[in-house]
Amino acid sequence: MTKHIFVTGGVVSSLGKGLNSASIGMLLESRGLKVKLQKFDPYVNVDPGTMSPYEHGEVYVTEDGAETDLDLGHYERFTNTETNRYSNFTTGSIYYSVIMKERKGEYLGKTVQVIPHITNEIIECIKKLDDPDTDVVISEIGGIVGDIENQPFLEAIRQFGQKAGRENVLYIHLTLVPYLSAAEEIKTKPTQHSVGMLRQAGIQPDIIICRTEKHLGSDVKEKLSLFCNVDKNAIIEERDVKPYLYEIPMILVEQGLDKFIIQKLRLKTNGDSISKWLSILEILKNPDKTTEIALVGKYICHQSSYESIYESLIHGGIGNNARVNVRRVESEDIEKKGVKAHLEGVKGILVPGGFGGRGVEGKVEAIRYAREKKIPFLGICLGMQCASIEFARNVCNLKGANSTEFDVNTPHPVISLLEEQRNISHKGGTMRLGAQPCILRSDTNAYNAYGKQNISERHRHRYEFNNKYKEMFMAKGMAFSGYSPDEQLVEIMEYRDHPWFVCVQFHPEFKSKPTKPHPLFKEFIKASLT
Repeated sequence: MTKHIFVTGGVVSSLGKGLNSASIGMLLESRGLKVKLQKFDPYVNVDPGTMSPYEHGEVYVTEDGAETDLDLGHYERFTNTETNRYSNFTTGSIYYSVIMKERKGEYLGKTVQVIPHITNEIIECIKKLDDPDTDVVISEIGGIVGDIENQPFLEAIRQFGQKAGRENVLYIHLTLVPYLSAAEEIKTKPTQHSVGMLRQAGIQPDIIICRTEKHLGSDVKEKLSLFCNVDKNAIIEERDVKPYLYEIPMILVEQGLDKFIIQKLRLKTNGDSISKWLSILEILKNPDKTTEIALVGKYICHQSSYESIYESLIHGGIGNNARVNVRRVESEDIEKKGVKAHLEGVKGILVPGGFGGRGVEGKVEAIRYAREKKIPFLGICLGMQCASIEFARNVCNLKGANSTEFDVNTPHPVISLLEEQRNISHKGGTMRLGAQPCILRSDTNAYNAYGKQNISERHRHRYEFNNKYKEMFMAKGMAFSGYSPDEQLVEIMEYRDHPWFVCVQFHPEFKSKPTKPHPLFKEFIKASLT
């Protein structure tokens, strides 16, 4: 039987349930176990696809085209699991499924209620990742204990534990143990209350992971053990880690969390290999060289809005034994103060994806600066579209060139709506999403990076390069180095009169790992080091 670990949170949100779930998955994989992960989010949106990055952070896209929570990015970066649409469920998606079943008459005239119908649906979603080849499924419950939205999920995992048997289920609770500087004391009461609420919901945690600024002495652990009814060895201290999240698994290993889980669930393991992870940390702490990359975006003030981009830049550095420092530049600031004031001295420039016209002109100016100053450049999704606008205006002399997303009356629509998008009215889950094949042209930077002709990358967009301008672009030095198999969609373009200027319509950041940096990020950082 597949074993199940449920990760809940208490006191405050954003404590790092996703990172801890991913870290636990990585440690279990290092013991030879097959692990899958999933996230349950309590919000009523069917998925995060229509939510602003300010609200939710980045939208992570899976191979099968699901728009999901950003924590799935942590799952894939830390482990070998490949997430899919069964790896992320929301209150909205759960209720939507139940309502559709009710409309079809599947409940045989029964009154549809939270218990048992909603909780049964959640349990069925938990089971979707079970299979004979999977040893452990880790399910993260979003939000915190005590939230109204959380209650059906807690009841579902309580029922699941009862039916599956406690020898097959483990509950981990992540909580905050604050330090009050005025009193010079570590306070355990918030954790006690949080665990108390969890126990009121019928769940006794097996392990408590304590986020803390200060070291938890033996007396603090004994107090938590006594009042939370948890083994002292299962009280795990997790101090803040900066600047690299990849240290978290080592903190957990040092305190024997992986051994405790294996013992508690009676898992049969095969070996213990974390040597590759240790080599990654060694590069991060003692790199041979350093470079600075400017990230020019419109959600710079929110770390989570470009989470996968930031991590992929770190991975590119790992692949070159280098540390990457990121200069975060708001594109609107470039519009106000000029490009030189914000980009002078950087060794590389990256313009990421996004939607809407705000800040676009700042991105266009940043790309022009990269092209004219011969600074290595990587454009992703909207970054490629902005590069097309810049090239059309300043190299092809097409005044007023733009995307129809920003100007429907532009005289030169170098970027236009995909044909299949023209009659779509619903916004959720209707873009060009998920893995799409791409064929590379030889003798290009893209081909040199990948080392092969046929690749597959994940997409999330509605607009695409307008093929009417292809010949004009090529005549001015732009190479189209990657196409869809039918050659109708431009996937990659690069400027030949430049050391390294590559733009892609897809999102390479979704397939990069610290153990396997994405080829484009690796080559981009390499170019910035020369």
